[in-house]
Amino acid sequence: MKAPFSQFLASQADGLKALIARLGEVYDYVSVLSTDSQGFAVRISQKAKSVVNDTMTTERGHVVRVHRNGLYSEAAFNEFDPAHPDEMAETLTRLLDRQLAVLEGAGVEPYETGALDDSPQTLLVEMETGRLPENEDMEALIARLSAISDEGVKRGEGVIDCLANAQSTHICKMFLTARRDLRQSYVYSEGTVAVIAMRDGRNEMSHEGVSGRKGPELFDELSGKLDTALRVSGELLSAERVEPGEYDIITAPDVSGLIAHEAFGHGVEMDMFVKERALGAQYIGRRVGSDNVTMHEGALCAENVTSYAFDDEGTPAGDVTEIDHGILKTGICDALSALRLGVQPTGNGKRENFEHKAYTRMTNTLFDSGKDSLEDMIASIEKGYLLEGISSGMEDPKHWGIQCIVERGYEIVNGRLTGKVVAPVVMTGYVPDLLGSVSMVSPDRGVFGNGGCGKGHKEWVKVADGGPYLKARARLG
Repeated sequence: MKAPFSQFLASQADGLKALIARLGEVYDYVSVLSTDSQGFAVRISQKAKSVVNDTMTTERGHVVRVHRNGLYSEAAFNEFDPAHPDEMAETLTRLLDRQLAVLEGAGVEPYETGALDDSPQTLLVEMETGRLPENEDMEALIARLSAISDEGVKRGEGVIDCLANAQSTHICKMFLTARRDLRQSYVYSEGTVAVIAMRDGRNEMSHEGVSGRKGPELFDELSGKLDTALRVSGELLSAERVEPGEYDIITAPDVSGLIAHEAFGHGVEMDMFVKERALGAQYIGRRVGSDNVTMHEGALCAENVTSYAFDDEGTPAGDVTEIDHGILKTGICDALSALRLGVQPTGNGKRENFEHKAYTRMTNTLFDSGKDSLEDMIASIEKGYLLEGISSGMEDPKHWGIQCIVERGYEIVNGRLTGKVVAPVVMTGYVPDLLGSVSMVSPDRGVFGNGGCGKGHKEWVKVADGGPYLKARARLG
């Protein structure tokens, strides 16, 4: 079935167009992004059950953006009577004019930016989904998740709790200008199974997830993740610490995605180029990895939780080749940063919600596949580790340092897995050195969309990342 576009937004459209026309008498450019996204989150454990009609991306409201004399200003609002757009136009004009006056009289030189493109465009995209979150049988879903939690505790040795979480959101967005009317509707879902186990006073947690641009039917896959979570929890309870040093490594697809996200995700968000806060700006056209490294970024390069038709500035979704056989080709860009840099926007302007500013943000960030088998990679290593499971990561765009915290590593000696597990594993290094050491790439590829990404310490949005198995060399500790 197709995810139907919001009737609420459709009912607001004519009034918003009248509002835009009224504001257009005062400003050079006017756009309105309207959102109406609903969903649910269910969290089940042995001690508690939580059901809320709220996820990271549920929202309803509008944000207007205007341009005049080289400056932009924005205002958000969530109460609008489409029958009386003039009243809102007067309120917004007062607010926006005050903001522009502050910018003009701030005593600092602002970024002077031209008006955004407003060539005619009409679009209605209703993407396919199996089910809608607003129609889901919540009692049945709670029963299924509770059964997973109960089974995890019953089957797992030393398991003290098993969490089963599921959330699904129906996203509806409308972008309007004097000449544009863009509308999209899609559903994404994500779920996790987490096992908490204890042995001899030691506690460990393992988790496995599913994600996709799908409806709540995705949660039927969660029960199949329990076996892996139980096995890994046992491995973690017996794991040793890794001896710090430099090793040959193989990164599983989820860890490859973490590297992609941290190494050339934030590092080539081009709003940082405008502020001269990213080393990547100096490396366009230069080698940053081995010939085995090709990386894509964009809402169109994979289908997962952030695969949309257009971004929050009305730019069509893209598929950008950031790195081509080791050469850094370009970064990703929101619309205003693109104007300031003299490049084309890439469809990466995203807001946490309608009340927040648009920044350059990642969508799907992925290493391309290669031709080397995992078996050949393992056989090629004299002493090293196969790294699986992600915990967290961070990167310094200004100096290109990277740190990835990996859940576990499987020891490889003389081309064979020994059965020894180390955990947790902290992988650090200088980005070009790490990517320059990639010597083998597998043909398969995974995409993972659980969780979110912040810009700095805030501005959380949905992202997905992934890739194939990679053989490289890195420092572990």
